Formats: sequence, C-alpha cells, structure tokens
Amino acid sequence: MRTVFVLCLSLLLKSHYVRADDFKEEIFIKPLPPTHLYVYFQFITTSEESSFEHSHLASRSLGEVISRFQVDELHLTLTEGQWKHSKWGYPILDAAPGAELYAWFSPSVEDVDTQWRKLSATLSGLFCASLNFIDSFNTVVPQMAIWPTGAIKTNQNITSRLRYATLPREIVCTENLTPWKKLLPCESSHGFSSLLNSRMIHNTNYHSIGVHVRKMCKVDNCSDINIEIKQTVALVYDYKIIDSMDWSFRKLFGQGLPGACPLSSSSKIYIDVSSNDTYSFKLSPSPNNVILSQRGGSDTMLAVYDIKSYNHMMNIGVKYDTKDKLLVTIPPPLHFTRYVLGYGKEFGGIVTEITNNYWAPIDVVLLENAPWWLPIQLSSLRINGKAESKLVKSQYFSPGRSRQKPYHLELLLQLPPKSTTTVTIDFEFVFLKWQEYPPDANHGFYIGSALISANLPTARNYTSLPITGSTIDSIINASKQWYPAVFRTNGAMVSLPTPDFSMPYNVICLACTVVALAFGPLHNICTKELVLKPVGSAISLRQKIMNLFKRKKD
Repeated sequence: MRTVFVLCLSLLLKSHYVRADDFKEEIFIKPLPPTHLYVYFQFITTSEESSFEHSHLASRSLGEVISRFQVDELHLTLTEGQWKHSKWGYPILDAAPGAELYAWFSPSVEDVDTQWRKLSATLSGLFCASLNFIDSFNTVVPQMAIWPTGAIKTNQNITSRLRYATLPREIVCTENLTPWKKLLPCESSHGFSSLLNSRMIHNTNYHSIGVHVRKMCKVDNCSDINIEIKQTVALVYDYKIIDSMDWSFRKLFGQGLPGACPLSSSSKIYIDVSSNDTYSFKLSPSPNNVILSQRGGSDTMLAVYDIKSYNHMMNIGVKYDTKDKLLVTIPPPLHFTRYVLGYGKEFGGIVTEITNNYWAPIDVVLLENAPWWLPIQLSSLRINGKAESKLVKSQYFSPGRSRQKPYHLELLLQLPPKSTTTVTIDFEFVFLKWQEYPPDANHGFYIGSALISANLPTARNYTSLPITGSTIDSIINASKQWYPAVFRTNGAMVSLPTPDFSMPYNVICLACTVVALAFGPLHNICTKELVLKPVGSAISLRQKIMNLFKRKKD
C-alpha cells in the first residue's frame, strides 16, 4: 500500500513539473538571393522555476549558472562566417563573427566586474570555448546600443549592470556544438536537433549557434515571470555545394527528419514560399497549411508543417520547375560595410559606411569597440569627411588604457533618406611585448564588429522579429510601427609591427656552433698527451715493436 502511495505521489509531482515547463522546437527555411538558402533552428524552453531546483525540461547546468551568478538576461553566440546584409537581408538573430557574450546582472550584485569574469570562465567550461579570455581589457559597458529584451526592472540604471565582450578570433567547431545539444531536453537523439550533424553544418558558408536566456512576464503587470531559454542555430547553404537549387533534408543534413521530440508541446517547420509565384516550385510532401504573414506592409506566404501529426521519417524538399532563373536581390532599408584605411605600421583608420535606402530619416546608434592595442583618436572623428556634423545627436566616449580597458565610442546618428553616411576615426599602432603576440602573429590581428542599433520603419526584407514574441508562431501576424533591431558589421584585420620571431632560433644555432667549435680544440688540448720525438735519431727494432703493440692496444 505504501509503495502504491509513493508511486502515485511521484506521478503527481512529475505531472506538475511537466505543466511547469514547456518546450517548443521550430525550423524556418527561406531562400536567399541569389544562390543561398537560410535555415534557422529555434528551441525554446520555458520554466516557472527561477532557481532551477526542480526543473523538468530546462537545463540544470545552465540554470545553476544563471542563478549562481544572478544573471537577469544572457546572450551568447558562436559564429563562423559573415552575414551579408546587403544581399541576404536581415537574419532572425544577428551575431558577430567569433564569440559574442553580453549579460545583465541583478541589482543585488555588488561587484559586477567580478561576477562577469566568473560567468565567462564558467561558460567557457560549459561550452568548450575560449570565453575565459574575456576580461576587463576587452569588455565595454554599452550606454545606448543594447537594451534588454526580457522583463528587467528599470528603476535603476540598467546600463551599469550590463557587460559586453567579443572574441573575433574564436573558431566554432564540433566541440562547441556537442555541449550545446546536451542542453536540450531530447539532446540529439530525437526531434529537430537530430538533424544537426556536425559533418554537414560546418561545411556551410555561415553557421552560428546561440543561447539566449531572459525573463518573460506571465501576466500584464509582470508580477509573475517565467525563465525562457532559447537555443538557436543559423545556417546558410550555398546551392553550389548541394549542386542544385533543389534541396531536401537529406541533401542539407545527410538524413531525414525522424519526427518530433516527445517532450515538445509544438514542433513546426515554416518555409517561405513567397517566391512561388515568380519561380514555380513544388513542396514534397504537401504542407499542413499555408498562412499569410503581414508585417511592415509586406506579405509573406509561409508553408507550415506540424511534425506532431507525422509518425514516420520525413524528407521535406523543394523541386524547382524553372532552374534557369535566379532570385532578384532587394536591398534592405539599412545596410552597412566596414573597412580599414592606412598604410605602413604607424597610423591607420576605421571606416564605417551606413546606407539608408528608405525615403525617411532613420535614427541609429553606432558602437565602436577598439582594443587597447589599437588606440583611436577622438579628435580625428569625421562624419562624411567633416569634423563637426549635424547628424550627430549624442555622443559617448570612454578612453582606453594600455592592457587594462578598450576604447569605447557610441554615436547617435540621424541618417538622411536615400544617402550613405561615412564615419571615419583614426588609430595608431602599438608595439606589443613579445609574450603578447599570438602564435600566428604574421596572420594579423582581428578587430571586433561594430554594433548598429536602429528602429526601422519597415519590416521589408526581415526574416523574423524574435524580440516581439517568444516563438515564430506568435510573431507571424505581428504588426508594429517601428521595428527595433541590432546589427553587427563585418570584422576587420590589421597588421601590427611584428618582430622577426625566427631570430631566437638563429641565435641559438649560432651560439651552439660557436660553443662546439670552441669546445673541440680545448678538449683536445686538455685531454691528449704530447710526446716529443727525437729528430734525426734512428729507431731501434725494440722501439718499433713496442710502438706497434701500443697502436693495437689503443
């Protein structure tokens, strides 16, 4: 009787935890003109337990990190490649090349910098990444560029609790993907995560994995909150790699979809079929339904697959009827580029060009984060070649210190319609200590991406707006007047004055040669016996015999 009671109690507790946690998985697929395909995975776990002591679906390891270091919101991305905004439009979640980490801490945290270093070191071990190299010398506190997307109390200065850092040299590989998949409820055995084969996704032109943790309001007055853990994967395939515009899950991932995750409440796939009127193609198998997304004055047709209704292996694919046509590139309302000026090893400059294709002005915030070994000169700041410009509405500058903190510049700009604004700032090169050079010093030194925050007046060329809802399903019919977005520019590389690291090898070889040549004669002089021979005297037979035996004995 006691055993039955315990079993019933455990089932009731388990059902309570199942209701407390919720897990959803989604895939969004969209063709990118002219020859690329965008595939976006999104796994969302919602937990009512902020302490993660009794979580059923949420990751216990990640939850303990969040609660231990009192983190209100966390964003971590590991990216290989560069998103081409001018050609591909905007991604669902933009990410900087390399590693990017920023977080807001609780107001109860007294020493934010110490907690920030501990957080980055712990995440380094959790995701097998080099996040332990994040320290005060590459961390900034953005003032205008980044704002929280979750439920954070704003009665205090939230920027003082924010820390932001990037590692542009970080390489993303399967060592990062494996611990990332272990945070999912079904890991990589079932559901959409089973498609994430490292052998296939690391051959793409662009791949990015991310973890985003934030608080969400359960009610309107935000008296009760949930913890949302969103894990994302963004992939860009080249049609030349798959040898055709026709694609399928077997071509993209090397296998079909075995089904939905048994622990998920929703498993859906969205495919953008808006170009079907111009370039006819067929979906196989047929979708469950086709919905219309009206956002920013543009209509987007989405084919929806509810994988919960299928109980067999699926191979969703597209076959084009007309293969001799290419998709036309429609430039987004705002795009940008970044490059480095200068020659020699003394002075240079960073140039950021921002193009506004819209018919009305757009306000943007530009954040430049220069490392301490590349000091920027604020007096050399020029907007469209002028030292003073009316386009600058606000400005923030924090000078860096050698080996202690980076240089931080933020500009609030009002971009004129149908124009290109050029922001130029000069820098000078610094001589480093020989221990501060990386192993491949002649390869160059990477500069992190600049951040561009904007309130766009149109959602054209958007793939999604995840900050307006927790899932793609909830934002399909979203309609707003302004669309806040944060973009990352392309990175840059500079060549610092680099010494000849082959000199120690040459010195060692020369020194060893000199020692060897000097040691040989001295050793012979000190160890060998000198015997004087009489000149002109005849050697007796007895002496010749003795000399012969001495030679044989030696």
